[in-house]
Amino acid sequence: MAASITHSAAKASASAIPSAFSVYDNKFYDILGSSPKLELLLENNAFPFAHEASVYIPSTESLFVSSNIFTDPVTKKETIKVSKVSVSANPATAEIINSTIPMANGGVNNGDGILWCGQGTFNRSAGLYQMSAQPPYESELVIGNFYGREFNSVNDVVVHSDGSYWFTDPIYAWRQGFRPKPKLPNQVYRYDPATNNVRVMADDFGRPNGITFSPDEKIVYITDTAETDGNGSEDLLKPATIYAFDLVTIHGQAFLTNRRVFAMPGGGTPDGIKVDMDGNVYAGCKDGVNVWTAGGVLLGKILVKDGTANFSFGQNGTMFILNENKLWRAQLNRKVHGNLLKY
Repeated sequence: MAASITHSAAKASASAIPSAFSVYDNKFYDILGSSPKLELLLENNAFPFAHEASVYIPSTESLFVSSNIFTDPVTKKETIKVSKVSVSANPATAEIINSTIPMANGGVNNGDGILWCGQGTFNRSAGLYQMSAQPPYESELVIGNFYGREFNSVNDVVVHSDGSYWFTDPIYAWRQGFRPKPKLPNQVYRYDPATNNVRVMADDFGRPNGITFSPDEKIVYITDTAETDGNGSEDLLKPATIYAFDLVTIHGQAFLTNRRVFAMPGGGTPDGIKVDMDGNVYAGCKDGVNVWTAGGVLLGKILVKDGTANFSFGQNGTMFILNENKLWRAQLNRKVHGNLLKY
């Protein structure tokens, strides 16, 4: 760390920064602000309620999250539950909602509702599902196959400003034993709801996982979590990497070009990925949320024991970090705004 701190947000000495925040570059102080904080918002040791999605709804100050796989004590079957967390309540409260998303995983704000990734089951399609953010939380399948070939286990999704849905489809559900043998490679897709056109946008992934756009939508970031096979094994020689692609228009259609390594965390895989309005890239990793500049320089980390698969930005510099049985809230510089909601 440099001896002097020149950035305006770093007026406080490094010793004033809580130990939950690890600084690798002085520019990280601009993101942290003068008084960053990490607090435990909610804990539930009955099941790992806070695993994926983390979709923040500003109008109700609520957060929708999907659990990790667990055995339902009533049905004795492996399941995934969706919970709605009231983050403005003191203390925060959570309720399991009557979701019909089959083995929900990632999700994103879409219109007045949520676009969910359903990993599917042996008798229900993997795909994208649109769900109302209000009771009774009705949902419908948007797309469940690639021209007749069922998706594997749709993992994460992001919505482009042109209305198209971009999503990843690894084979994790098959490796975890709740989907049939894959009929498609590990790939990334674009679906246009206006025309029902679906295209393969990128392949050659071990396990494509998180996906997001840069603020100007000229770059697509995609995480590859192949280091984690999905059956409990790990291979340190396989990708645990964030890749960047240029999003260009050729013959009037979107294409991804110039694939390149953007970053790789020091340990574990980068899972969920988000970008702030300044172009900094955040990823859920083995030790918490890792943050890089748009140029791929590691700025710092928000340290969370046992790491995080996903997280989301709230309002005015808040961040919600999923930690299986725990949900954390980080307060960063109030000027930090996530790219999805833009405030």
